[in-house]
Amino acid sequence: MIIQVSKLTKKFPDLLAVDGISFSVEEGEIFAFLGPNGAGKTTTIKMLTTLLKPTSGKILINGFDPQIEPNKVRQSFGIVFQDPSLDDELTAFENMEFHGVLYKVPKDLRRKRIEELLKFVELWERRKDLVKYFSGGMKRRLEIARGLLHHPKIFFLDEPTLGLDPQTRYHIWSYLQDLNKKEGITIFFTTHYIEEAEKMAQKVAVIDRGKIVALGTPALLKEKTKTDSLEEAFIALTGHEIRDEKANAVERMRLRRRFHR
Repeated sequence: MIIQVSKLTKKFPDLLAVDGISFSVEEGEIFAFLGPNGAGKTTTIKMLTTLLKPTSGKILINGFDPQIEPNKVRQSFGIVFQDPSLDDELTAFENMEFHGVLYKVPKDLRRKRIEELLKFVELWERRKDLVKYFSGGMKRRLEIARGLLHHPKIFFLDEPTLGLDPQTRYHIWSYLQDLNKKEGITIFFTTHYIEEAEKMAQKVAVIDRGKIVALGTPALLKEKTKTDSLEEAFIALTGHEIRDEKANAVERMRLRRRFHR
């Protein structure tokens, strides 16, 4: 198992955000992590990616404990944040180059990998253009390319297609599926588009109020809830109540800056 989580808990002064969850992800698997707003999805990803320290429990990422060997854990994964994290005043190539330097990718390999990935996401011809002139879909494709630059074994995506049009969403998932097949990379994602999880994920974990309430293939979750779609199964498991996200954009930006130190 490339991701192993056991009895993971995160307590804040006025909130039990994650309550003793356990799950595992196989190498090369596409794994969807679903839940209502405020259910604990983003808090869990922050703990898996060294941004938050767990209150208790055990995490292993590619065999490494984030609390003991955070740098080895960070080398093991790439991540696309929910909010944009590119430097708009740099070109596409410069954003990639900066990331490669941060991860200490050797120059010759870095330049080769940048060309490969920008061609993969169809942005090589725009490599010299400032990112501030890119569309939302182009920026997301560049973030995906950047997150893959250091050859991670795991790719975390927090709402990777949020706010994008259906055509762009389709193309991004085509890239990700192609990447999963060609390089065997493990993909761990959250999404508000439950049809994406039903179509793309081999396994789904549903988290609600900090607890995992269901875990299995989309077909198994539909069978368990006697529903015809994963969206109906999701509602059956979590209810109809509308939730509010606890972490705001300012907090996510603060944690992102901490991660890139």
